[in-house]
Amino acid sequence: MNKLNQFLADLRGSLWFVPGMMIIFSVALALGLIEIDSSVQPEWFDNFPRLFGLGADGSRGMLMAIASSMLTVAALAFSLTLNSVAQASAQFTPRIFRNFMRDRANQFVLGYFVSVFAFCLIVLRTIRGGDELKFVPSLAVMVGLALALGGILVLIFFIHHIADSLQITTILDNITDETKKSVKRLFPEELGEAASGSEKHEAWRAEDLKNWVKIPAPTPGYVQSVDAYGLLEYAAENNLLIRMRRSVGQFAGSGATLAEIAPDTETANKNVRFGDEKIEEINRFFSLDRHRTIEQDAGFGIRQIVDIALKALSPGVNDTTTAVECIDNLGEIVGEIARRRLPAAVRSKDNIPRVLTLAPEFADYVETAFDQIRISGKANQAIFERLLAALMFVGECASGEKRRASLRRQVELIGEYAEQTLDTDYEKEKVGLKITEAKRFLSK
Repeated sequence: MNKLNQFLADLRGSLWFVPGMMIIFSVALALGLIEIDSSVQPEWFDNFPRLFGLGADGSRGMLMAIASSMLTVAALAFSLTLNSVAQASAQFTPRIFRNFMRDRANQFVLGYFVSVFAFCLIVLRTIRGGDELKFVPSLAVMVGLALALGGILVLIFFIHHIADSLQITTILDNITDETKKSVKRLFPEELGEAASGSEKHEAWRAEDLKNWVKIPAPTPGYVQSVDAYGLLEYAAENNLLIRMRRSVGQFAGSGATLAEIAPDTETANKNVRFGDEKIEEINRFFSLDRHRTIEQDAGFGIRQIVDIALKALSPGVNDTTTAVECIDNLGEIVGEIARRRLPAAVRSKDNIPRVLTLAPEFADYVETAFDQIRISGKANQAIFERLLAALMFVGECASGEKRRASLRRQVELIGEYAEQTLDTDYEKEKVGLKITEAKRFLSK
């Protein structure tokens, strides 16, 4: 199932799958219409001369014009997409490149034009005239004309979509929405069975075992996803303790340790060996690829927005407004995480700890979202104030003293940076008032 999910995610991020499916559909449509044309009496079309009055030469000429124009427009659409991706990657961050590739609108537009081209080719080859047995698939030709007229609307929509997709607010909204969906999927409010404190102590006691077996990465790449529930079931069925060494989003080189396995505490003193077959079985629960994805890596969505903010705060760009918008969206994402119950580090089955994970904690997401922006936004009053506002919003969503403590730590760090980097007393006073308000709010 883990490999299937990765395969489906790769299909969604490809520029060929949707256009390929649309081409297949257009070919099937053309063949079906040709069969209908061949079974309908010609007299029926004679009753509608304005719609179906084209002869063989006229139909052939029109379809050839449609086919050539559709192919030209498809090349134009592909060129505009690549130019837009290059511009956005250079202006914001290269990590949004796949967002444009995954855009369903871009895939549909490219698929529409090439599928109309394929439709016309299929219909063209069946037209017969002159000395040959005359056959003009009038219904298919009419549908080809309708598809060409529809291409005008699709082209107008595509130009609007490209112009809209290059706006920073649209880019940030798309990343935020996709990341929030990932957070809701990965961190449901009710997460199943979690290990208690005694079980956690018992599980970590396995650190003293001397017979841990390493599970090496078969290929280099980022850990895209881990089937944690599959690992838990596998560990329970085989009386194993599995200790993860790479979490989702981390890079693993060839042969790097993804996880370690050992017999559970009941068989810890036995000399147990694990063959290559068992190592391959555990490897199937890990999906590695050359890039990160948001589907099972909510931190990657945060990383994308942070990179956009850092580019905006760089001396060569100095776009405070864009950085402020990034902070607002980061607050929205971290606030969504704050509402969720994060998975326990120790996963248990039937009250027996089985899997030790490396799942990020709430403080890790907070640090990823705000640390680098705070550092790059030094001497910028607007950045400090907006960071404090975002932290207070997250505080509204957070429950538990531990989470609020991580937010208060961020407030203290902002206070230190403001005192060290702000130039005027006015700026220090404004930020100081905001810091006092944030501390009071997060201490409730």
